[in-house]
Amino acid sequence: MKLTVDQLHIILDRTPILHGVSLAAGKGDIVGLVGPNGSGKSTLLRAVYRSLRPAGGAVRVGDDDVWALSARAAARRTAAVLQDSTGNTTGLSAAEIVTLGRTPHHGLLGRDGVDDRRAVADAIDRCGVRPLAERDYASLSGGERQRVLLARALAQRPRLLVLDELTNHLDIRARFELLDLIRATGTTTLAVLHDLDLAARLCDHLVVLHEGTVVTAGPVLDVLTPGTLREVFGVRARTDRHADGVVRITYAAQPLDFDLDRAAGAADR
Repeated sequence: MKLTVDQLHIILDRTPILHGVSLAAGKGDIVGLVGPNGSGKSTLLRAVYRSLRPAGGAVRVGDDDVWALSARAAARRTAAVLQDSTGNTTGLSAAEIVTLGRTPHHGLLGRDGVDDRRAVADAIDRCGVRPLAERDYASLSGGERQRVLLARALAQRPRLLVLDELTNHLDIRARFELLDLIRATGTTTLAVLHDLDLAARLCDHLVVLHEGTVVTAGPVLDVLTPGTLREVFGVRARTDRHADGVVRITYAAQPLDFDLDRAAGAADR
């Protein structure tokens, strides 16, 4: 299902945080939000998953403004996986955490039905957490927990996945495994990623936020240009698609304020 963010404005404590932000994610697309700390990435996500009401603009999942839907109806369309988002998990097994993903679909009695059990089982299998199902969630490693949280989100059977630093604090193998899982879902995804290399590897398109505005957006190679990397992220780098199809970023050894012309002149002498 398509996501559209149209001229979004957000103000917190009388301070403008986002200024006329617009972006779109087509059905099945993975769109990455990147930018320096404090650029408004997580704030934008909060508006998308209906946690923070904007001062202006619209967020549409499909044809409907999420703020015109009930909280339950919006949760049926959008699942969010956030940092430290489990709340009180004392005594809950991994399977019970995944089952919580069905809450938006329950009626007044709140009972699990055949469809609920099928959705939970499918999510557990897709995310490879069947061996963890009966273990206490608190005993799991960071990578195992992230798999469980992704399974919980998929159990919602959402049309849109919203991910906030899902790979944070994971080792590189766990990161790649999670990225492969996300891509395999085929679900429209909006993800905040600080690691530009992972963003380039995972995403179809990138949106660069800086100081609450969209600096540039589009395919990875069109966005992560040397100019953008220098002006927004403060590094000297170039981006290339290698023979294996993976986009990689090569960073210069010198800091940004290193004078290349002066250094070249000194070398000539």
